[in-house]
Amino acid sequence: MRLEISTTQDVFRLAQVFTISRGSRTEARVLTVQVRDGGLTGRGECVPYARYGETPESVAAQIEGLPGQFDRAALQELLPPGAARNAVDCALWDLAAKQAGRRVWELAGLPAPRPEITAYTLSLDSAQAMEAQAARHAHRPLLKIKLGTPDDMPRLEAVRRGAPKARIIVDANEGWSAEIYADLAPHLVRLGVALVEQPLPAGEDDALVGLDRPVPLCADESCHDRASLPALRGKYDLVNIKLDKTGGLTEALKLREAAEAEGYGIFVGCMVGSSLAMAPAVLLAQGAAFTDLDGPLLLAEDRAHALKYDAAGVHPPEAALWG
Repeated sequence: MRLEISTTQDVFRLAQVFTISRGSRTEARVLTVQVRDGGLTGRGECVPYARYGETPESVAAQIEGLPGQFDRAALQELLPPGAARNAVDCALWDLAAKQAGRRVWELAGLPAPRPEITAYTLSLDSAQAMEAQAARHAHRPLLKIKLGTPDDMPRLEAVRRGAPKARIIVDANEGWSAEIYADLAPHLVRLGVALVEQPLPAGEDDALVGLDRPVPLCADESCHDRASLPALRGKYDLVNIKLDKTGGLTEALKLREAAEAEGYGIFVGCMVGSSLAMAPAVLLAQGAAFTDLDGPLLLAEDRAHALKYDAAGVHPPEAALWG
């Protein structure tokens, strides 16, 4: 199919400064892709991520370098897994839905989606400030905290005090060692931590092989697409599937199927983006062990027809937003 593709850089203000061990931000910078065929337009969004060597400019250049004629299957070979392919792939799904007059889940042969409970991420801060954050969000059933610093335990203890009934997942952001995890594990169990994401740096996680895992471990930076799976054996219990890592919904659905076949639990995560970025991931998250699609909840502003969040979780997108 011959397509017209355009990209724009969009900025969404955050509701508050958001900090992880790698730094702080006050806004979400995203790339919006529009794919036009005749009078119809499909949209997708990606978040270029410096951790993977991406910038808005490099991702835009990848997209602008695409030929004028291709389809979703060809795209998987034209671009590598990553943000650029994600935005185009999701835009093509949106376009196909508009062309067919159906929803994306119907085209993909998926059941009609339902709301999914999502984690809410607390920004890294002092223990006192994180306790106050946790108390403000104690009504949420699942909280996620970013750790990976020498002061992790006081922060974790503070969050548990602030939200005594919430389930907690911890993202170490590659900031621990196997020894640190082993030392912390009894305390994580005591404090009711349900999951730890990526405790060791990707590429240095062989130390996890054979390690006792009383708290399940989830591969994030170590898992991008199906090609990542062989290297995860014996190290992790779950995989974190993000569209910006897989390069779109097409590969994400295949990764989920392959990971489940190998016995991994499914965690569906996100970068900090708008509702347009989260919308395809809601389909992917159906029935997942953990869902972390809270990007829009961290924003001070969002797109029109934004996703709905309530006590039932994050709801499937309206057709006017995506799919």
